[in-house]
Amino acid sequence: MTRRVFPPLGALLLDLDGVLYVEGTPVPGARDAVERLRAGGLGLRFVTNTTAHSHPETLQKLRRLGFPLDEKELVTPAALAVSHCLAVGHHRVSLLMTDEVKGDFQGLDPDEQRPQAVIVGDLGEHFDYGVLNQAFRHIMDGAELIALQKNRYWRRADGLSLDVGPFVAALEYATTQSAFVVGKPAPGFFHGVLRGLGSSPREAAMVGDDVESDVGGALAAGLSGVLVRTGKYRQEAVEASGIRPTATIDSIADLPDLLEV
Repeated sequence: MTRRVFPPLGALLLDLDGVLYVEGTPVPGARDAVERLRAGGLGLRFVTNTTAHSHPETLQKLRRLGFPLDEKELVTPAALAVSHCLAVGHHRVSLLMTDEVKGDFQGLDPDEQRPQAVIVGDLGEHFDYGVLNQAFRHIMDGAELIALQKNRYWRRADGLSLDVGPFVAALEYATTQSAFVVGKPAPGFFHGVLRGLGSSPREAAMVGDDVESDVGGALAAGLSGVLVRTGKYRQEAVEASGIRPTATIDSIADLPDLLEV
């Protein structure tokens, strides 16, 4: 366990896949750790860049795995994307994501003819040339490119796998347009979550397995960043990133002792 000095903390943002569980299996000690953190009086938010499943399905999965939480404690990028679109006047959107996740975009109108925005989530095996080329044409015609997240890769049961980021990067390169990213590591993601908790960045920490998206994003937004050596953690990626986490621990099971709760 490596650490620097923490300021007094009142809020914790906990990543899901790779931190609380890997695929469908809880990380050993994770459930007890969450219970101790709650008992210690910390405000908790469970935050994810995962866009393969809807907010309700993700909530149900957490509860099935033994992590009881209120609906408001789970934060996904979809709600932030809807808020952004409504704020700038985008009502017609092209949604590149699973049908399940499209249910999180009520209030916007799906439109594959002349959308005002292209919103990119996780299509998994369904990302192909046709899908990307249609999105490319919409963006070239003036649609805003919005990314629910921009992670490079994640860990599946069969190994490391491409995440949404490489496909967003392809669209950025082809169109010369930068995506508006609503998930981690965008500062607005962290600040929006903390507003809901009534906490400031200096009294909050993010716990994740992605040194760039989770830890680097949190540090840039003014939070502390705790990196866990589970999920997609790779020492060579940490070294290449140049990012210094506030603390690095073997797993979330070590977090209560680290924070002395």
